[in-house]
Amino acid sequence: MSLLIIGSTGTLGRQIVKKALDEGFSVKCLVRNFKKATFLKEWGAELVYGDLKLPDTIPPTLSGVSAIIDASTARPFDEDYNYLTDLDGKLALIIAAEEASIKRFIFFSIVDSEQYKEIPLMKLKVKVEERLQKSNISYTIFRISGFFQGIINQYAVPILDKQSIWITGESTTIAYIDTQDIAKFAIRSLSIPALENTILPLVGPKAWNSLEIIKLCEKLSGQRAKIAQISIQLLTILRNITKLFEWTWNISERLAFTEVLTRSNNFNQSMEDTYRIFQIPKEEMITLEEYLQEYFERVMKKLKVLNLPVNSLNKNVTF
Repeated sequence: MSLLIIGSTGTLGRQIVKKALDEGFSVKCLVRNFKKATFLKEWGAELVYGDLKLPDTIPPTLSGVSAIIDASTARPFDEDYNYLTDLDGKLALIIAAEEASIKRFIFFSIVDSEQYKEIPLMKLKVKVEERLQKSNISYTIFRISGFFQGIINQYAVPILDKQSIWITGESTTIAYIDTQDIAKFAIRSLSIPALENTILPLVGPKAWNSLEIIKLCEKLSGQRAKIAQISIQLLTILRNITKLFEWTWNISERLAFTEVLTRSNNFNQSMEDTYRIFQIPKEEMITLEEYLQEYFERVMKKLKVLNLPVNSLNKNVTF
């Protein structure tokens, strides 16, 4: 089976590429910048030019492809982000896939996105889900909540760099998951006929709130966190102000998504059916404790070798 992977240079996409190659798949990666994707070619993937913002570039990339895995991520925080352009690109990809008689389409959505359609990112996910369900392509949609990898810049780095961590004081818990586990499920789903035309949750083994993650980082790093709290009321005021000006729309969307977290008690869903269908026991899932312990051990080892203080992480150390 030949795969076309969208978003292949991203946090999730590169893990999917690696897993697919390890499993013997023929892999094409749709990229806009060949230089930034050189590492994928070195792994054994074929690079093809394409840009979801330029729909005419999509059909040529589908030649000889059996399945598409769309791991591209909408980035409402980027300066050039445009919700409608991003949505149009996703829909153009599905249309091109129909015309090319693609057999499978894997898409990653967000847990409970249908409950927050006023948030552009959530609305985009819902519309893509709906279009896939109307298509003639066999699809599998995984609804995820968050990546372990995102926790590093949000919590771990500020603690090591002695910078403030901003929280809203909400009790929302999020079942973060490692992208390696997501890649494992995504690739295995291609060989399971029962997963055609299904929507499944794909979340981590435990849900965490902000304070629990901070305490875990403090324990593993041996450093104290500097916590700064912002009220939900102030967050709402800031969102309303940023909506007034076009150049601050991306900020408004980010604040809106943060506000979603304050309105929900749990970004999590049961994985029992998912484990059963895939025949993967929960114990095989990477835990946040394991992931962060490995991260902090690597950081401390690197700093020790370079003889650098802990708070020099952002300025001098790369991984």
